Amino acid sequence: MKSGFVTIIGRPNVGKSTLLNQVLGQKIVIATDKAQTTRKRIKGIYTTDKGQIVFVDTPGVHKPLNKLGEFLLDEAKIAIPDADVILFLVDGSDPAGKGDKWIAQNLLETDIPIIIVMNKVDKIKKPEKVEENLLSYKTLFEKNLPVVRVSAKTGRNIDTLLSNIYKKLPDGELLYPEDIVTEETMRSVAEEIIREKILLNTSDEIPHSVAVKIDRYQETEEIDRIYANIYCETKSQKGILIGKNASMLKKIGTEARIELEKITEKRVFLGLEVKVEKDWRKKENSLKNFGYEQEK
Repeated sequence: MKSGFVTIIGRPNVGKSTLLNQVLGQKIVIATDKAQTTRKRIKGIYTTDKGQIVFVDTPGVHKPLNKLGEFLLDEAKIAIPDADVILFLVDGSDPAGKGDKWIAQNLLETDIPIIIVMNKVDKIKKPEKVEENLLSYKTLFEKNLPVVRVSAKTGRNIDTLLSNIYKKLPDGELLYPEDIVTEETMRSVAEEIIREKILLNTSDEIPHSVAVKIDRYQETEEIDRIYANIYCETKSQKGILIGKNASMLKKIGTEARIELEKITEKRVFLGLEVKVEKDWRKKENSLKNFGYEQEK
């Protein structure tokens, strides 16, 4: 039996969270087309009769512009040394860029086995273009690395990817009970679902400026009562999040509640309040309060 940790590394918006959800066959990580959707390392646990793969999803690697950006980069860095296998996930519809080169040179100079995973190649119609893009990623490394072409969105070639991962994992017993798919608590899941609905319903600076924190989570057999605070950085952002006659806040709350009811399989009451925490992304105390603090 094989078991081990597989870290997913790549630039923002290459499909890391979509890939993990596809592998697990259920949604455990929020996924949007907005940068910084993933802010923390999240484990997804995939168990079969061959063994257990503990995937570690990481924030997209980009140049940090503030304390939050530094936290996101550190989250990716920390996940690498403990990995048994690294998936370097790239947008295969484009050739390697400066961001990919930076990741290869600064994060992936390691003896840990690496698989280049080319996502979104189904967007390219010309086979020769696929080969050109493939070569641009392979030449980032001195070693000849294996490459798997996938579509995280449709699930194409996911079986091939899993087979390649199992070949490189060490022998070992299950690291988690076989019915566990994530370590995340319902409090953290609720925070992420609320933040996802904000990302999907707002634009401009709002998605990057928002943090969500559960104030109270009261659980009973019939209903879960969840009270959450949405933090933004300015009064104008607060106005956008609330909307005319509280229309935006109601929309965010309704969409989040419906999804949370599917997850908990019972009724959910969701109370949302919007608060202003000026420049919270630049303040260590605010980051710590919102859970953006490296585990010791």
